[in-house]
Amino acid sequence: MNTTVSTPTTTLKGGEWLIKESNAFETYVPEDFNEEQQMVKDMCLQFLNSEVLPIVDRIDKMEPGLMPSLMVKAGEQGLLGSSIPEDLGGLGKDFITSTIVNEGLGGGYSFSVAIAAHTGIGTLPILYFGTEEQKKKYIPKLATGEWKGAYGLTEPNSGSDALGAKTTATLSADGKHYILNGQKCWITNGGFADVYTVFAKIDGDKFSAFIVERGFEGFTQGPEEHKMGIKGSSTVQLYFQDCKVPVENLLGEVGKGHIIAFNILNIGRLKLCAAAIGGSKLAVNSAVEYAKTREQFKTPIANFGAIKYKLAEMATRIFVSESALYRTSKWIDDKEVELAASGKAFAEALLGAAEEYAVECAILKVHGSEVLDYVVDEAVQIHGGNGFSDEYAASRAYRDSRINRIYEGTNEINRLLTVDMILKRAMKGKIDLMGPAMAVQKELMSIPDFGNEDESAFSKERKAIANMKKAILMVAGAAVQKLMMKIQDEQEILMNIADMAIETFEAESTLLRVMKLVEKEGEAAVQVKADMMRCYLNDAVDRVNKAGKEAINAFASGDEQRMMLLGLKRFTKTEPFNSKDARRRIADTLIAENRYPW
Repeated sequence: MNTTVSTPTTTLKGGEWLIKESNAFETYVPEDFNEEQQMVKDMCLQFLNSEVLPIVDRIDKMEPGLMPSLMVKAGEQGLLGSSIPEDLGGLGKDFITSTIVNEGLGGGYSFSVAIAAHTGIGTLPILYFGTEEQKKKYIPKLATGEWKGAYGLTEPNSGSDALGAKTTATLSADGKHYILNGQKCWITNGGFADVYTVFAKIDGDKFSAFIVERGFEGFTQGPEEHKMGIKGSSTVQLYFQDCKVPVENLLGEVGKGHIIAFNILNIGRLKLCAAAIGGSKLAVNSAVEYAKTREQFKTPIANFGAIKYKLAEMATRIFVSESALYRTSKWIDDKEVELAASGKAFAEALLGAAEEYAVECAILKVHGSEVLDYVVDEAVQIHGGNGFSDEYAASRAYRDSRINRIYEGTNEINRLLTVDMILKRAMKGKIDLMGPAMAVQKELMSIPDFGNEDESAFSKERKAIANMKKAILMVAGAAVQKLMMKIQDEQEILMNIADMAIETFEAESTLLRVMKLVEKEGEAAVQVKADMMRCYLNDAVDRVNKAGKEAINAFASGDEQRMMLLGLKRFTKTEPFNSKDARRRIADTLIAENRYPW
């Protein structure tokens, strides 16, 4: 049984999945982890279970010195240095392995936030943009946890508009220091970090980055913030009052701070998705265990259809997000290898790879954070009144998850970026959207082809995905034609198109994963994974229809509107599917395994 599709000659470019069919065989899936990668994941989970989860109450009470000591322990096991080259004290692992670390440690509540900030925004700016001297001075200490890292970008009046920062830097009269003045807020790890990447405008307009050490003259911090969740994560304001930063601590080039900020965010968004998946798996495990032991009407609530629906939907959304995460991670990994082979330096290769797939990183961030929010919300619901009690982990997971839709760029910003970046890639000639969009318009004017139906495996699902892509091209193409440059002011329409793209990318990633596994293991062995794919795809088509309809009704009228709505209806038709029985099979597997087993 042949379930593969036409083989692309090269890995898809960023955003190109929208106009090309992918090959299931070439799609990387979590089942492809090698033995070492599986051991890394197991080691992360073991660290959480032995070092973090037994003391989460102490962490949330911010016991002095506790979080920094945990980070040192993580450093001793190499968990802080997976993506750092060996000559700088790290393990020098590939991008997929470092993503696995983020997922593996993602279920650690506030600890996950601290370690992700340290290994990501706390370390990577220096690793990728630092001089040789800066890297040798700071990176080995950050790799072991001897020094902790933090990142100062946000200010009281500039959040999503990061370049609107007011903090200034002026060269001293003797030319030896930059004098920083201003403040930063919401600084994760700020209360105990030793080294900070801080952004300021030189001479009031050249947005630049600086390495600031704890103890620099004129640098102070505020008290710990009291937050809704992630209570054990240190969050403070930073103050700079004539703070003296040596000129050799300028990071990157003068006026090029935005390159550092935005490139680091691309990687951060993907890693946030990984951590969210780790947290989601922990939450669904606790929900399964509770549902099996909690009895109502003389039977475990896990036996009730309403509860099975929730458990199955939680697992399905995790499976889907995970499929898209590792598909993208492999693309970035492959691109990094390709760029390195062409002579690019270590930092240039990874940053270039992450930039190539910036669209996908934004999609992952949105979907992963919203999956986590859904999962923890349903975990509370399954726990009932106990879910509202601090005696159960569900309440902590619920509070802690909410921040993920805000940082690394709000989900609204990431939705707008998704469409903006795809359109810009098309305008620069990096991907051809015009040809496929014109083909869709031509198809709408023609009589539907009722010729021989494709009867091969997964043909209906593949057709559904292809049609979802046509729906996106139709709506986006018409919106751009109609609104031209004004489209950037129509955020609601852009968000509709982004939702269509997110649903399609996630559903396609899951279909490719299942197709690959069926080819390798046979249909029977993959039935429940196929159930999850079909449940998600069935609902995703409806969500694409709704978002498309809202967008069309917002900019089209008359005959154009009627024709597009008919086209949308054609592109979002689905075959009848018994999702109730499929979800029961998914839930029964969770219940039998007592956890998320995939």
